[in-house]
Amino acid sequence: MEREAILNKALTGDITSFQLLFAEFQNQLKSYLYRLVTDRNDVDDLTHDTFIKAFDKISTFNQQSSLKTWVFKIATNLAYDHLKKLKRWPADAQDQGASLAMGTEGIAQSFRIVHSTFNAGAYEMKEHIDFCFTCISKTLPIENQVALILKDIYDFPVKEICLILDKTEGVVKHLLNDSRETMTEIFDHRCALVNKNGICDQCSQLNGIFNPKQDQQEQRMKLDLVKGSKKFDRSELFDLRAQLVKAIDPLHSSGADLQDIIMRCTRTAIGEVSNFFDK
Repeated sequence: MEREAILNKALTGDITSFQLLFAEFQNQLKSYLYRLVTDRNDVDDLTHDTFIKAFDKISTFNQQSSLKTWVFKIATNLAYDHLKKLKRWPADAQDQGASLAMGTEGIAQSFRIVHSTFNAGAYEMKEHIDFCFTCISKTLPIENQVALILKDIYDFPVKEICLILDKTEGVVKHLLNDSRETMTEIFDHRCALVNKNGICDQCSQLNGIFNPKQDQQEQRMKLDLVKGSKKFDRSELFDLRAQLVKAIDPLHSSGADLQDIIMRCTRTAIGEVSNFFDK
């Protein structure tokens, strides 16, 4: 009853009430936007714009969905406008980022500084697997990426995703199936962590750089993903990845700062950022 009273006050234009409701899912909204746009400054701008636009239009909220779903729809539309100006990522974006870092001492030094001095500069392999999931998801068309992340990472029901994307249930289910298949295919050919024929083992390589005294094999075997690779099929391995990603907040994890600067390097390598050192 108390929450309903707060919502009713918000619907009349009471900004304090709206702030209380928005705060309930703000962290999740920001992590969702980060997975889409991969830039903290853009996330802050989009979150601010979402709040302003949602509050400005709060009188049009007809409660056919939850307030959270309604706000996520506004945020998604704003993110879409931002992303449609950019190119989809190539499957080898991480390889390009690694080459840039290894070939540019200033970038490599930036990694070391963040790792040694920042509060969120730790390296954990599971957080880099989350990073990898985001990079691979960005090879998808925007609508596919949105549907996949909302369903598999944030547990939105298909019916709510239909409202967010303005799509029928059949279309959303097709987007999800197509997205999972595409990402599974990329992982199957690239991930050396769970497939000895894969060509990317960046997570283990970075673990060796930032945790040189840690036994890499021991670290790998702690991951359910590696254990599961010997007994699960491709779709089950994708589900294991999604479960791992779901448990990580890319903006507030122990290695968020390190993963963010690695992301910036990747974005620079593929041409999305013109100069790594520009703020």
